[in-house]
Amino acid sequence: MKILLAADGSACTRRAVNYVCKHLRMLGPDLEIHLLHDQPPLPGRATAAVSPSALRDYYSEESGKVLAPTVRAFNRLRVRHNAVRRIGDAGRAICEYAKKGEFELVVMGSHGNGALFNLVLGSVVSKVLANCEVQALIVR
Repeated sequence: MKILLAADGSACTRRAVNYVCKHLRMLGPDLEIHLLHDQPPLPGRATAAVSPSALRDYYSEESGKVLAPTVRAFNRLRVRHNAVRRIGDAGRAICEYAKKGEFELVVMGSHGNGALFNLVLGSVVSKVLANCEVQALIVR
């Protein structure tokens, strides 16, 4: 089974990862997981003030912090996985990546970085549920 697990570093993501880890046998022996972390882009003024390499380093470092606990958990259980880092709108990125990668299931936590973040940008889960053509499992 090919699964896309959306990771944002929140407690909800940890619960989604724990759910997958507890149900490995049910998910099958040929399990392949892609961890997707999508960061919102920095505002244009901020990106204009730093070099492109510093910006790449920033995005890489921030994604590394988010993905590291999940990567460690899957390494410990010897689950085949691939960590993917992108920049842009998370809801759109999850839907696009799931469709292009021909995933069988998208797994994500019920909400991410807090009420204010969701108020400003909209709920990523809502965007995925409304627009994604792949089955989704939302873990609370």
